[in-house]
Amino acid sequence: MSPGRGTVLVARLDNAGDVLLQGPLVRAVAAGAERVVFLAGPAGAEAAALLPGVDEVETWACPWILGDPPPVDAADLSALTERVRALAPDEALISTSFHQSPLPLALLLRAASVPRLSATSVDYPGSLLDVRHRVDDDLPEPERALSLARAAGFDLPDGDDGGLAVRRPLPPAPQQPGHRAAGGLEPGYIVLHPGASVPARAWPAERCAEAVEALSDAGHRVLVTGGPGERALTAAVAGSRGVDLGGATSLAEMAAVLDGAAAVVVGNTGPAHLAAAVGTPVVSLFSPVVPAVRWAPYGVPTVLLGDQDAPCRDTRARECPVPGHPCLTSVTAADVVAAVEKLVSA
Repeated sequence: MSPGRGTVLVARLDNAGDVLLQGPLVRAVAAGAERVVFLAGPAGAEAAALLPGVDEVETWACPWILGDPPPVDAADLSALTERVRALAPDEALISTSFHQSPLPLALLLRAASVPRLSATSVDYPGSLLDVRHRVDDDLPEPERALSLARAAGFDLPDGDDGGLAVRRPLPPAPQQPGHRAAGGLEPGYIVLHPGASVPARAWPAERCAEAVEALSDAGHRVLVTGGPGERALTAAVAGSRGVDLGGATSLAEMAAVLDGAAAVVVGNTGPAHLAAAVGTPVVSLFSPVVPAVRWAPYGVPTVLLGDQDAPCRDTRARECPVPGHPCLTSVTAADVVAAVEKLVSA
């Protein structure tokens, strides 16, 4: 396809990890468009700015997508419509997960005079969509998204393998008191990320702390990462033997930390996909509330830990519905050490 399909709006309105999984779709669109504008939710905007091919990021809090949604406000919907009208996109692709509908946003984009709309939809779209794509729900999310781009007439450029990616060069990670900056560390440290955007997907903090001790005993240096709201968690998990980076990194700086790691230990949350986007192997502490076939780290060596047949399987629960959270509490620090050794030795 020759470039020149004008401005294309790509919308994905949930979390950072979901946005990172749109990388192949975005690069396909960028190969056939003059300009790519990414419409993201507040939690996904920083990730959208990391995607190769994105020229501009617009942010909007969507009341039918976010887990903690704002109320529906007519003035807010009208303001979004006018923002999109001012952008004047020639077409838009609305990317959603298998349990989300693209049609409310399609209605707003139609009202903003976007002439061509493409989305994956199981529901009858009437005149809301020009391209109604349907797909096998058991595809990995990056492949599901890329299939939408192809249905809309975009494809990856020659030589693009369809993996996840971030813009490079990455910034240096901030220096910590008493430690050199992560960019200056000798290769081979392990990153443990104890937090998760959804509680049902988090390995218990006490198990994370045990893993820091066990990995240290096995001769690994362990960096513990987390967001600004997770400083108490990362401090408790790091203890006296881990390096606490909680709240110390932007998303791009966290990518730099992950990029230098030999392996990353993380649940099914954004940093798992960020690790995959920088090509770092992942020990995935995966709660089966959503299917691993769709959401496991994509395109990198991965060891999946957690009972994938637990009673919470496929419930999409945000809080664990089973007392004791057995799908992940069954994973021990020794299991994590063995998984790390397997990835590092490979």
